[in-house]
Amino acid sequence: MPKFDMIAFDADDTLWHTERLYVRAQDRFAEILTHYCERKWINERLCQIEARNIEHFGYGIKAFTLSMIETAVDITDGRISGNDIKTILDLAREMLSTEVEMLDGVNKAVAQLADRYPLMVITKGDLLDQETKVAHSGLGKYFQRIEVVSHKTPESYARLLAEHSLEPQRFFMVGNSLRSDILPVLEIGGSAAYVPYEITWQHETAAPSRKHPGFYQFDHLEQLPALLEQLEQ
Repeated sequence: MPKFDMIAFDADDTLWHTERLYVRAQDRFAEILTHYCERKWINERLCQIEARNIEHFGYGIKAFTLSMIETAVDITDGRISGNDIKTILDLAREMLSTEVEMLDGVNKAVAQLADRYPLMVITKGDLLDQETKVAHSGLGKYFQRIEVVSHKTPESYARLLAEHSLEPQRFFMVGNSLRSDILPVLEIGGSAAYVPYEITWQHETAAPSRKHPGFYQFDHLEQLPALLEQLEQ
C-alpha cells in the first residue's frame, strides 16, 4: 500500500514560472511613475499597498493590478493620467496572456508520479487565470483536482483534506513557499517538500522547519519521484 494517498502541488513558481512576470511588471510600473518620485519609494509603497489589499483582493495578477493602480493614484495625489492608467492595464493584459513557461523537469516528474499516485493542484490566485495556466501547461490530464483557494492556512488545508476524505498523515504537499505550501501542512501533521524558486515574493518568506520529520527540501522538482520512492521503502 502506498505511503501517501495524495500528492499535491502548488502551481506558480513550483510548476511554471510566475514571479519573474511580476518583477518585470513592477519594474515597468516604476518607470511610469519615476517622473513623480524615486523608484525606491514607488516599490516600497506598492509593497505596502499589496500587503494591505491581500485581505480584500486576494492573490494573482488582477489583485496586483488593482494595487498598482491604487499606488499610482496614491503617489501622484490623484494626478496620474488616464494614459498612464491604461499603460498599467496593458501591463496586466500582457501578464495574463504570457505563454506558460514550465520549470525544468516538471513535465517528466509529474508524468512519473501520476502513474503511482493521485495528484492534485492546490494554489492561490484568480480562478480563471489558474485554470487557464493548467490547461495551457498540458499538465491538466495528470491532476484529479484543481483547487484554487483564497488563503493557505492550517485551517484551509485541514478543511480541504476533509472534503476529499484525506488523512493529513497520508498527504504530501510540494511547493516553493515555506509560508503557504510547507509550514501549514506540517502543522496539521502532513508531509511537505520545499523546492525553492529563484525569486521569493517578500510576503511569502518564512523560517524553514528542518527539524520536522515530515519536512524535505531539494533543488529541482525532478528529484521528487526518487524521494517518494525512498520514503515508500
